[in-house]
Amino acid sequence: MVSQPIERTRRSAARGSGWYAVLARVGLIAKGVSYGIVGVLAIKLAAGDGGTATSRPGALHALAQHEFGTVLLVLLAIGLACYALWRLVQAFAADDQGGSMIKEIGRRLGYAGRGLVYVALTVSAVKILAGAGRQWQNAKAHNTTAEVFSWPGGTWIVGVAGAVLVGIGLWNAYRGVARKFEKRWRSGEMGAAALKWGGRVGVSGHLARAVVFSLIGIFVVKAAVDYNPKDAIRLDGALQKLADASYWPYLLGVTAAGLVCYGLYCFVDARYRDVSVG
Repeated sequence: MVSQPIERTRRSAARGSGWYAVLARVGLIAKGVSYGIVGVLAIKLAAGDGGTATSRPGALHALAQHEFGTVLLVLLAIGLACYALWRLVQAFAADDQGGSMIKEIGRRLGYAGRGLVYVALTVSAVKILAGAGRQWQNAKAHNTTAEVFSWPGGTWIVGVAGAVLVGIGLWNAYRGVARKFEKRWRSGEMGAAALKWGGRVGVSGHLARAVVFSLIGIFVVKAAVDYNPKDAIRLDGALQKLADASYWPYLLGVTAAGLVCYGLYCFVDARYRDVSVG
C-alpha cells in the first residue's frame, strides 16, 4: 500500500506531469514575483523615489501594505509552498544518474536545500498574514553569525559558508554567461521571440544574482576574518551596500533591473521548462 503512492510520485516526477508539474510551474511563478518585487523596490531606491533595499521576506511585508495585499500574499504563500514541495519531491524522486555516491548525495541535498529555503519563505509569508512584525534580514544575519561564532570551530564554519556563497555567485555568473539555463527549456515549443528575449532576461537575471550572492559571501567571509558578526549581511544588506557605493552610483540600479529580469526569466521558466527529474 505504501509503495504504490511512492511509485506514482516517482512516475509523475519522471514524466514532469500531473500534480508534480503544477507544483513546479506555480512555484516558479511565485519565485519570479518575489524577485520582481525586490527588484522594483530597489529600482525605486536607486531612482530616489522612496524605495527600499529589502530581502524577499521584506518584499512580502511591502506587498502586505497595499490594497488587496492580503489576498495577493495568500496566493504568493501558496506559490512559495508549491516551490518548496516541488524541490523536496525532486530530492526524493530523482533518478540515480550513475555517478559517484558523493555526487548523487550532493545533487539531492541541493534540491532539498532549495526546498528548505522556500519553506522558510513560506513561513515568513504566513507569519506576516498572522500579523507578525518585520525583522530585518541583516539583523537576523548578525544574530545567526554571532550564534555560530559561539560553536566549536564557529569561525571556520562562518568562513566556509561565506566561501560557498561566493561560489554560488560565481556559478550563477557562469550559468548566465554560458546560458546553461536554456538546456532545461522545451525550445521546440518556443517561438523565436520567446527564445530570444527569454535568453536575454535569463542572462541579465543570473548576472544580477551573481553580484548579490558574491557580495553577501564576501561580507560573511569578512565577518569570519574580523570575528565581527555585524559584518554579515543578507539580500537587503547587499543591495544597501550597492546603494552606498560611491564609486559607481548606477550599480544598484543595474543590479535591481537584473533582479527584475530574473523574475521575468522565472515566468519564462514556468512556461517552457522541462520539469521532469533525471
